[in-house]
Amino acid sequence: MRIFIAGAGEVGTHLAKMLCSANHDVILMDEEEEKLKQIDAHFDLMTIVGSISSIEDLREANVKSCDLFIAVPPYQDMSILSCILAKQLGAKTTVARVNNHEYLMEENKEFFGKLGIDELIYPEQLAAKEVFASLKQVGTRQLYEFTGSKLVMFALKVRDNAIIVNKTLAEISAMYEKQEYNIVAINRDGDTIIPRGKETLQHNDLVYIITTKSAVKQVMEDAGKKQFDIKNVMILGGSRIGKKVAQKLEGQYSIKLIEIDKDKAARLADVLADTLVINGDGRNLELLKDEGIKKMDAFVAVTGNSEVNILACQLAKKMGVRKTVAEVENIDYIDLAENIGIGTLVNKKLIAASHIYRYTLRAHVSHVKCLTATDAEVLELIAQPDSKITKGPLHKLSLPKDVNIGGVIRGESAIIASGETVIEPHDKVVLFAMPSSFAKIEKMFS
Repeated sequence: MRIFIAGAGEVGTHLAKMLCSANHDVILMDEEEEKLKQIDAHFDLMTIVGSISSIEDLREANVKSCDLFIAVPPYQDMSILSCILAKQLGAKTTVARVNNHEYLMEENKEFFGKLGIDELIYPEQLAAKEVFASLKQVGTRQLYEFTGSKLVMFALKVRDNAIIVNKTLAEISAMYEKQEYNIVAINRDGDTIIPRGKETLQHNDLVYIITTKSAVKQVMEDAGKKQFDIKNVMILGGSRIGKKVAQKLEGQYSIKLIEIDKDKAARLADVLADTLVINGDGRNLELLKDEGIKKMDAFVAVTGNSEVNILACQLAKKMGVRKTVAEVENIDYIDLAENIGIGTLVNKKLIAASHIYRYTLRAHVSHVKCLTATDAEVLELIAQPDSKITKGPLHKLSLPKDVNIGGVIRGESAIIASGETVIEPHDKVVLFAMPSSFAKIEKMFS
């Protein structure tokens, strides 16, 4: 697929790297030549110095030949304008990054469609949703729900107290008459493993599990995770994410938000009716103590600085907070944050990539989730009539070695997949895969 990315900022650069890894024909345009040089030296893509709002520059870049045009500059006005121009010049599908919630409302979709914008993404809002989801289920690093929570994905850190540690996947499956869950991926010392039955779980493994809603309690018990209720939440940082998290949590939890900028703190206090907004430096231990950090059940650090967020969560952990969430935008820090046990990690670039990535797949994909601590991605695909995936039980289909099918949603039913499972046409299939196997997956489901 020929993909044009307008804007070589953090999101655009990350998307370019990811799409190059999946063997797409990628063009990256930006006005700053230095940004383009840095990525051009390491990846097989075309870089073009030019303005993404210039008709002439877009025409010279042959934007009319692209299958997908993605506009992710820092400013939403530029993003919207760029998509409008690209569509008029012949781009097939356009995606614009925005930061205005009003634009995402259902009644406005048709309006933007008429302008030539096929999809809008708001990474900060998506990140806030992810933070909210992580607080719904304590003991997890990540949580993702499919089709009305019929299937649920967890990322859990396995410790020595878990009954599944030092057991093979085959032994874990044999613990129950009916299979309750599938362990579909493992992050071990920074490496991603797509496990098979002989793989043994080890202390400190980060495991990705697909299960049904009814089996969640069993999963948590087997993983040795003690459940507790979250009542008091402290948020560090009045960024767009911090504000949206507070708005989502209001009415359900007691919330304190700390913002270092005095003017921003005053504006937030006007907007957030049920949140106590405090002007101060969240790195100040005395301030945290004065504001009752030891009484907090959860601590969410979403400043614009990854280092501050990591350190603040570490501090909160030492003060006894059991659930911590950190926004870590520097991808180089993700493994570090994971290894020191920060808790849930949120990355806007990966979240934006998840929502854009499904446009690059020719198979019928209803969801794609790019995960923070692993190279694998989780996809929900719809099996088409007469597709190869429907031609027999899974153990006879010669699935790629770097693919694991976790579960199947069939109508109102959820099925935990096993080797004997037969996929039927129109089933929604949740699977984990490395990007290198995407082309094979597409063929199997189409």
